[in-house]
Amino acid sequence: MRKQITSILLIATLVAIVPPLNANADSMPDAPDANVEFNLTGAGATFPFPLIDLWRVEYNKIYNNVNLNYQSIGSGGGIKQHIEKTVNFAASDKPMSEKERDLAKGTLHIPESIGGVVLVYNLPEVPNKGLKLTADVVAKIFLGEITKWNDPAIAAENPGLNLPDKEIVTAHRSDGSGTTFIFTDYLTTVSPKWDEQIGKGKSVPWPSGLAAAGNEGVAGIVKSTAYSIGYIELAYAFQTGMSFAFIENADKSAFIEPTLDSISAASSGVANSLPAAEESWVGVSLVNAPGSDSYPLASFTYLLVYDDLKPVTKNKEQAKAVIHLIHWMITDGQEFSSSLLYVPLADKVKEIGKQGLSKITYDGEVLWDYQASADGGALEIPKWIRDNAKWWSEGLITDQDYINGLQFLIKEGILKV
Repeated sequence: MRKQITSILLIATLVAIVPPLNANADSMPDAPDANVEFNLTGAGATFPFPLIDLWRVEYNKIYNNVNLNYQSIGSGGGIKQHIEKTVNFAASDKPMSEKERDLAKGTLHIPESIGGVVLVYNLPEVPNKGLKLTADVVAKIFLGEITKWNDPAIAAENPGLNLPDKEIVTAHRSDGSGTTFIFTDYLTTVSPKWDEQIGKGKSVPWPSGLAAAGNEGVAGIVKSTAYSIGYIELAYAFQTGMSFAFIENADKSAFIEPTLDSISAASSGVANSLPAAEESWVGVSLVNAPGSDSYPLASFTYLLVYDDLKPVTKNKEQAKAVIHLIHWMITDGQEFSSSLLYVPLADKVKEIGKQGLSKITYDGEVLWDYQASADGGALEIPKWIRDNAKWWSEGLITDQDYINGLQFLIKEGILKV
């Protein structure tokens, strides 16, 4: 029995620590040179800023010689700086248009997360959340056709609420914004009149309302202005404790609360139909997705990076550091998504990003020799398996604890002996 246990421990340790024989030896990008300090720059979307800022902190804890300076200036500003090649990478909630792609040839779209846009409101007479709004009502409020909070169309869906006889004040973004693109993409989808008169984009000709830059700017208007309503990213609403509406789903069967589960439901099944990183992402949208549980204002958010980093980096080592950082963001960094109410990427979406990163060169030289496994996923050893093997080898956990873990792995089919 002892010999059998020892054999299992030995095999498991080898499986956990040594890469599979058929895996590419370079299944991970090279870590940044520990003897060099790297200052990386990014700019763009405010929509994923809370997550990117957390990634900045957590990545620096591991690689303290790598400092990221990300400017949250809006998707429009990020795309502009990307086109002008003034940052190492950019972020946008709106896929680049064909015109923008022509100005920035060789751009890769790397999905970084999935988030939701919420309608926040300031109604002293109404509870913190739960105001129900149909798609038609949302469009008419922002078109200026519904102007009072006690309008019959709002009251009909909110019996029992003390809706005031007060003018509605709308708030929107003043800067070129991916959050605006998501919201106007939704309005264009649900309202033919909005589609005809206003359309969708990072900036649109709003019929009325107050404007401010950034999600934080719109949130500031709503918090300080009684009887107002505006659109912001979900994390901002939760971080600031703002009131938010439940929005009617595409099936018109229920009003959906924005949560991780309802945003995830909107993205389910999409991965199989997504383009490659180097292809056009124009038309990719999660708004008003079918499904009774799908929140209708969900979206991917993207990192934009060139397939040749020489024009936007100082040298090859800095280019490698950019690849490693982005790879970490879409793999290990995903564990931080849920804490800020972003939906972690599905494995197939991560694979799109990895395949894209593998195409990046520096002056024509490939920087990461990546090879995917036959089932479409990278042959990478999960960190928790490697950690358990390391702890056992160092005597930090007992043989019995390690055996119990191995038995679980064998039972679940994760480890095959």
